[in-house]
Amino acid sequence: MIAALPLPYLLIATCLAGAAVVIASIRATRLADIIADRTRMGEALIGGLILGGATSIAGVIVSVDAAASGDASYAFSNAVGGIAAQTLFLALADLLHKRANLEHAAAEPANLFQAVMLVILLSIPFAAMAGPDMAYFGVHPASILLFLAYLYGVRLSSEVRERPMWEAVDTDETRADEPEDPAEARRSARKPALAFIGLVLVMGAGGWVIGQSGQALIEEYGLASSLVGALGTAVITSLPELVTTLVAVRRGALQLAVGGIIGGNTFDTLFLVGADIAYRDGSIYHAVEPNDLYWLATGLMMTGILLAGLIVRQRQGPGRIGMESVLMMAVYALALGVEVLG
Repeated sequence: MIAALPLPYLLIATCLAGAAVVIASIRATRLADIIADRTRMGEALIGGLILGGATSIAGVIVSVDAAASGDASYAFSNAVGGIAAQTLFLALADLLHKRANLEHAAAEPANLFQAVMLVILLSIPFAAMAGPDMAYFGVHPASILLFLAYLYGVRLSSEVRERPMWEAVDTDETRADEPEDPAEARRSARKPALAFIGLVLVMGAGGWVIGQSGQALIEEYGLASSLVGALGTAVITSLPELVTTLVAVRRGALQLAVGGIIGGNTFDTLFLVGADIAYRDGSIYHAVEPNDLYWLATGLMMTGILLAGLIVRQRQGPGRIGMESVLMMAVYALALGVEVLG
């Protein structure tokens, strides 16, 4: 039904769906901060697992819907393109935090571990694409490994949060993860959790509309799948991560901001699991295009730079942002130029 709409109405539907997702994500960020305090799970863990997963729902639906329709490149590029875009958003948030480099101020072992986990998860699709073309019941073994690695990583992230084996050096700019209101932290998390679930449903519905609009642009107007996926729907469905990161930084929830991006990116690797299951013509890893591999490499490179920034913890860099933020913006700009001009 959406695919049959004229181009102006198609763009309007996409904008409205994107706006609904963004507005829901703003509210979800505030609720995630409350849930983190009331459950005592911490901003980094809630940001990485709950908020990161919730704001990725729209992207999951886009990739799975695209794979089910047989467009492997669209499904894959939407997933890996979103990882690159969301990492860029963290560099943009660094511009907003004027006091010090964001990666310095948000020192947290759980964020470091999740960044390492993301590098590992992104390497699995690389191995699958370079290996033999195989699929059992239409699913590549790498997808099963990716899912199991994610679950094990989530468990280890919780252990790192609860029983860290090392801790970051505190400085004047380090922001501690503590409840703003001790009395608020003693209240039940049930009501905000239910409201959070409702917002997730709104974001999921918006993702379906965005995915259908992207398919229409590919089928009806002849646009490249990798272009629409990596620079179209991936960016639109990643807008919640941008909004939630900026809102979290303004609220002073720096661990929530960094954890939300890294955790959202780790969750985004599961897009490939869902897409591989939905794609019925064999392994999705061997049905993609070279441009899709390029965006996977871009996301991996940007994650490595971010991880280095979290370890180095540079206080000030050019323009009061960290050097890792400058490098991440440069890498994304280069990838954008190659995609558009290439």
